[in-house]
Amino acid sequence: MSQGSNFVDYVKICCRSGHGGAGSSHLHRDILTSMGGPDGGDGGRGGHVIVKGNAQLWTLLHLKFRKHVIAGDGDAGGSSQRSGKTGRDEILEVPIGTIAKNAETGEILFEINHDGETKILANGGRGGLGNWHFKTATRQTPRFAQPGEEGQEDWNILELKILADVGLVGFPNAGKSTLLSVVSAAKPEIADYAFTTLVPNLGIVGYRGNQSFVMADIPGIIEGASQGKGLGIRFLRHIERNSVLLFMVPADTARTIKQEYEILLNELSEYNEELMHKPRVLAITKCDLMDDELQAEMEKEVPEGIPYVFISSVAQKNITELKDLLWKEINR
Repeated sequence: MSQGSNFVDYVKICCRSGHGGAGSSHLHRDILTSMGGPDGGDGGRGGHVIVKGNAQLWTLLHLKFRKHVIAGDGDAGGSSQRSGKTGRDEILEVPIGTIAKNAETGEILFEINHDGETKILANGGRGGLGNWHFKTATRQTPRFAQPGEEGQEDWNILELKILADVGLVGFPNAGKSTLLSVVSAAKPEIADYAFTTLVPNLGIVGYRGNQSFVMADIPGIIEGASQGKGLGIRFLRHIERNSVLLFMVPADTARTIKQEYEILLNELSEYNEELMHKPRVLAITKCDLMDDELQAEMEKEVPEGIPYVFISSVAQKNITELKDLLWKEINR
């Protein structure tokens, strides 16, 4: 499968929970009892539609073509106060960082942040009470019972926002994929044309003393992305869940370093103002042929108030210094 076909971060699903079983209106009868009292049992609960976190998943691909999820109905109650069987639950396993929304209102219902965490997306209908619940001193043989409640049916959206310690922010061909391939075991596609990377790529970056952190290459950011240009805002949502943002500006940019950094910053601000509160680090890339005199001259263009480092992924220049800087910001 191509890299674009096996990464799915948005699915819309119709979820229907099970109906509750009806309560029984049975009256006790046996060989010794011809006119016994009520002994109808309760109906079983309808099945829930449940969302469960699974740390082994990183995409919603397995749910892409599953448009309808239907849980089982509860069984009716029986005699001798026997309760009906609970309906079959439907469990949807999703990656960590998945958010569930109501498709019609856009309301955020919950989010999954831990492996094994479960949340109910659609509650099963409650089973009806059997007739033995309704007996009184003046009504000793009630011949009625509650029907089961109907289940819920809604269109819901499951949306994945990748959880990573560091998110790479930069224009196409800024060297994001190259850096990720150098500092981790990830093998993103690398080429000299724009939009080589069509989906986010994750890599685990080894650090001193067997420590590590997760780095994510977020594609598609260009000037005007927040207004829908290029790949639009489709992947900007993933930046919301990153702890630190690493801005990457190539040394051979046609603009100044400060101008390119401010354009990137503006795109993030237009998408979500809260991203401005995240820690930021600046890496000036493709510096393998740069001498000290030219680097000193370019440092004058670096925006104030942001930690920065000049790097070259190909030449492995200052990669350790970059890791140190990122680790410091992650643990600040």
